[in-house]
Amino acid sequence: MSFSAESLFGFDRSTVQPEGRSALDAFAGKLARPQFDQITVKGHTDRLDTEAYNQQLSQRRADAVKSHLVTESKVDAGKITAKGHGRGQTGHPEGRLQGACTQRQADRLSAA
Repeated sequence: MSFSAESLFGFDRSTVQPEGRSALDAFAGKLARPQFDQITVKGHTDRLDTEAYNQQLSQRRADAVKSHLVTESKVDAGKITAKGHGRGQTGHPEGRLQGACTQRQADRLSAA
């Protein structure tokens, strides 16, 4: 399952917005039915700002999603891995600035 960064976070932010909390709660509700071994949360950013800054932001975003799933949705923290991928996997080719702020890479969740 994928969530767009815009649906979870404000621009340049790592705090989950109310709309994002609702989406994460719905996702967590689906996890209660089938058994799962692991959830992987992958945080991403756009290509604006420095690589180091975007790496930190993407990790904070992944951690924020994990924290919400654990504290609000009561998902076992031991089953969640949170990893920031920075801007390296944004899907925005170099030189293409138009739309970079609105077409940020989705933050991804997967349950196995």
